[in-house]
Amino acid sequence: MALPSLTLLGQSLLSGLFIGALYGLLGLGLSLSWGMLRQINLAHFALAFLGAYLTYQLAGAGINPLATLAVIVPCFFALGALMHWLLARFSVSALVTFGLTAIIEALIQWIWTADFRRMESGYSDVKFRVGALYVALPELLTLAMALALSLAVWAWLRHTYTGKAMRAIAEDAPIAAAFGVDVHGLSLLLSGLCAAFAGVAGLSLALSYTLAPGQIYAWLGVVFAAVMLGGLGNPLGPLVAGIVIGVSEALTMAFTAPAWAPLVSFSLLIVVLLARPGRI
Repeated sequence: MALPSLTLLGQSLLSGLFIGALYGLLGLGLSLSWGMLRQINLAHFALAFLGAYLTYQLAGAGINPLATLAVIVPCFFALGALMHWLLARFSVSALVTFGLTAIIEALIQWIWTADFRRMESGYSDVKFRVGALYVALPELLTLAMALALSLAVWAWLRHTYTGKAMRAIAEDAPIAAAFGVDVHGLSLLLSGLCAAFAGVAGLSLALSYTLAPGQIYAWLGVVFAAVMLGGLGNPLGPLVAGIVIGVSEALTMAFTAPAWAPLVSFSLLIVVLLARPGRI
């Protein structure tokens, strides 16, 4: 087996870093809702793809892709809060959110069909050269958004009254309510934010990838692995774990074959669970 060149290794590391940032961005909302609200929202991935298709549609109408967030983020925030209210009101299980995923997938197919869609924008043609390596602007934007949101949520949870109240709810909601914390209101707030984060992740998907409704399920496994490896309710965990997985997958493809890459995330997850079975 021939060893890859240094240029290929360097480009693989960069690619792994950027795809890992997307894993972390996709997993941010899921980690918070699962870890702090004890709500496994499988529809989170479908929301991200709905956000991607809405970005594609609005950009096709002449709106700057980044400017579409001004529409998508508040709409998704309201949608996330509504979904949480319905789930809490009727005490439904995570399987219902899988049903919501199927409904959103069907809605996407009805509006945009099952054909592959690719968003055309000025961002996709911009590349920066660093020595012998190339960096695409959409990937840099994804990394910047993942870092900014993860750090902002981390700071919010630790240095604001609302964030500390959210952490109290995650620890013991009845006791937090007894001390005057608005459990219902803050839960709606966090659920709205998680859905808004899915919308932001959808922008990154639209900037870098060709879209198809069936791809919703292709991201489930690796993002779940990033969330569980990073720790539930930890805003920085999915980003760090996602980058580790992304870099590991990229190096695996550089040294062996692309078919081996999907084994990396689940192998890492199995190792962590065997070493620390109480992590999840």
